[in-house]
Amino acid sequence: MWDAFVAVFSRDLLQAWRRRADWLTTFFFFIIVVSLFPLGVGPEPALLRTMAPGIVWVAALLAAMLSLPRVFGTDHADGTLEQLILTPQPLVVLVVAKVGAHWLLTGVPLALMAPVLGLQFGLDGAPVGVLFFALLLGTPCLSLIGAVGAALTLGVRGGGVLIALLVLPLYVPVLIFGAGAVEATVAGTGASGHLSLLAAGLLAALVLAPWATAAALRVALE
Repeated sequence: MWDAFVAVFSRDLLQAWRRRADWLTTFFFFIIVVSLFPLGVGPEPALLRTMAPGIVWVAALLAAMLSLPRVFGTDHADGTLEQLILTPQPLVVLVVAKVGAHWLLTGVPLALMAPVLGLQFGLDGAPVGVLFFALLLGTPCLSLIGAVGAALTLGVRGGGVLIALLVLPLYVPVLIFGAGAVEATVAGTGASGHLSLLAAGLLAALVLAPWATAAALRVALE
């Protein structure tokens, strides 16, 4: 199973490198959306610090959702997905490999870039560190939940709109606790409660989402 996991994970990274323009679009979308808000709102430091957590998290959520059709779409189009389902290894393991590759290509770059973008809003010190750590905990949840939506809409016309309708309500708790952690740090009340809830959500998604995704893929390909 480990060899199968590494093979699928490496293959997805190699394919992403060959189609790196698609993944760079997601990254630059995040940067542009976050950078436009200070220009539109104005230079008021207190207002920007108040808005920063929500803006960064909404932009990260939209950027992650923008890349969801590519999680299974390419493999479905060329027939690779059917071969993966027929392999003797558990489909759940292969799903985790694909979701892990998606997170490495989207969530990690967004988390690394967020502290730099936070400087535009006057965030520094502890709030920037909490923003980075919250995104590291929250973006895997976005990938895991999004994979379920991508599997349910696989091969459906207008699947991008359906993914948004399916996953956006499930993203709301991640958005609330992720942005709330930074807001609590700025207010001086501590972010441990919000980060603990994010970690609990990540554990729940790790346990449930791969099984739900595997079941949805089997239904979609029958």
